[in-house]
Amino acid sequence: MKKLIIASTSTLHGGSYLEYLEPVLQRHFEGCTSLIFIPYARPGGISHDDYTARAAAYFAKLGIAVKGIHQFEDPAAALTDAEAVFTGGGNTFLLVSQLYKTGVITALSEAIDRGVPYLGSSAGSNICGITMQTTNDMPIVYPPSFKTLGAISFNLNPHYLDPQPGSTHMGETRETRIREFHEFNTVPVLGLREGSWLEVNGTSVALRGDLQARLFRHGMEPVEVEPGTDLSGLK
Repeated sequence: MKKLIIASTSTLHGGSYLEYLEPVLQRHFEGCTSLIFIPYARPGGISHDDYTARAAAYFAKLGIAVKGIHQFEDPAAALTDAEAVFTGGGNTFLLVSQLYKTGVITALSEAIDRGVPYLGSSAGSNICGITMQTTNDMPIVYPPSFKTLGAISFNLNPHYLDPQPGSTHMGETRETRIREFHEFNTVPVLGLREGSWLEVNGTSVALRGDLQARLFRHGMEPVEVEPGTDLSGLK
């Protein structure tokens, strides 16, 4: 049975790393004593070791030992016996490129299907969708495919931002970019605002947090989705 927390972000303004999710993560990883961290997205160019140390410092508070997947001789095989997995945020193009290069993309999908508890934030959430094509990130490397885990039946746009009233910014909004995506693709896209997450239990996919999410579907006007909504039928 799938068991995922798919979060828009790891850190809210004024808070510390994963702090806002702590009660959720305590339940989500209950009984786990170890976790494999996937640091491939490397936000700001941080090293794999430094990024893993950041995750390890947080999870130590929950009594969970963390090891970076890059520290294993065979990263894909390491997921065979994983108790839990966390993929951090950063650049989705880099993350997906490394997942394919190491063979972890298939091993991670299989682990999720086995019911290994998974946490994703930002880029680590992007990869839970059908493809990574609705990421906000710059294409700094070229992955062999845009296809990702398909752990949920739609795409995500983490860090979704609404247009700001009175703004003089003349560039494209997130909504504009997603509408452009739907000129060529029919996959639904859920805009996850900061502080929101999806909770996946088996076939149930529920929006959590205090904020609405914005749902975009091909050929339809976007709508607001209320917290608690079951999105398992969204395809």
